[in-house]
Amino acid sequence: MTQTPAPRTQGLGFLTILHEDNGYMGGYLVTNFWSRPVEFRLSTAVQPNRIHQILYGGTLQSYICADLIGKTLIEKTTAAVQAIFTDCESVLDLRLQLDVPVVCLPSDGSTAPASSSDPAASRKWPLRCHSRFPGDVAAVQAMLDGVDGSLDLAEPFVRIREAMSEARKLGAMSRN
Repeated sequence: MTQTPAPRTQGLGFLTILHEDNGYMGGYLVTNFWSRPVEFRLSTAVQPNRIHQILYGGTLQSYICADLIGKTLIEKTTAAVQAIFTDCESVLDLRLQLDVPVVCLPSDGSTAPASSSDPAASRKWPLRCHSRFPGDVAAVQAMLDGVDGSLDLAEPFVRIREAMSEARKLGAMSRN
């Protein structure tokens, strides 16, 4: 008797990129729909040199964030997601390589849903998507309508940044 593998449950992906003195670093957290972690990945730092800056020009940040860091983190992750949320607009080009929506939450602190007397309208997040996939925002909003209304899409980014900070501390301690 052969057992069929259990289907992979889909969750939500949260991808952020930090740009610091030592380069660009990415963190990718997959959660279930109750915001519990399923899988977490960190990238190594990517530091473009002057030749990269010259050759890539205005596309360098998008290349680093979407192609080098984002794509690598997602490819190494085993958990499937229904959508990927980011707080870094340069990651939106990742959508050109994926079959799932990639949407960006504003990083200016205006990430809370608009308040309204209509419960459905109060769960609408100010999301942006890649210009070649204009239907992604509506698809993600429809998916979010079926999720618990208390889901805070901005909060996982705080956890990712804190985990990245801890990983850096552990890395520095292990080198000493």
